[in-house]
Amino acid sequence: MAKLVFGMNQSLDGYVDHLEMRTGPALFRHWIEHVRDLTGSVYGRRMYEVMRYWDEDRPEWSAEQHEFAAAWRSQPKWVVSHSKSVGPNATLVSEDIEVVIRGLKARLVGEIAVSGPDLARSLTDLGLIDEYRLYLHPVVLGRGKPFFAGPRPPLRLVASDRIGEDVIRLTYVPAQSRDSPDGLRRRVRSALGQNQ
Repeated sequence: MAKLVFGMNQSLDGYVDHLEMRTGPALFRHWIEHVRDLTGSVYGRRMYEVMRYWDEDRPEWSAEQHEFAAAWRSQPKWVVSHSKSVGPNATLVSEDIEVVIRGLKARLVGEIAVSGPDLARSLTDLGLIDEYRLYLHPVVLGRGKPFFAGPRPPLRLVASDRIGEDVIRLTYVPAQSRDSPDGLRRRVRSALGQNQ
């Protein structure tokens, strides 16, 4: 069963804006490896349009940018939108979003990235996101699109790591998730035949 993960770069005050945050060499290398290891990605329309930048090589790109583009192009993408078309290696999902995403989780193995705060909110409301990764940058934007587009679900911190010189990745799972401390306790009690 695949795991659905929502992760994005974020300012200290909770906003996501790729144009306002510097991605140093270590973080960019992290994103290359992350994208290369994904089973696929689910995008909202706006985030997909931003990422289409990587569809065609550009002469001014570095070797690392070409490497990222190749990894991004090779992975399957599902785009949740009512638009009429999507680019290469992408499937349009315009109806039965919950059924489609549950089906992907059931039949695939590995990690599926969720991209876009509005899409993440919809999938959070449906109980489909398994993990949240906040990549905190040492900037304060004071405005913009928040990482959590709606009420934040109860979460449990399961990991924190430093990436590069100034980015901290915080990894959370839903508080009632199978992998949260409460979820692990419930599984152990169940295995031991104890009341939950």
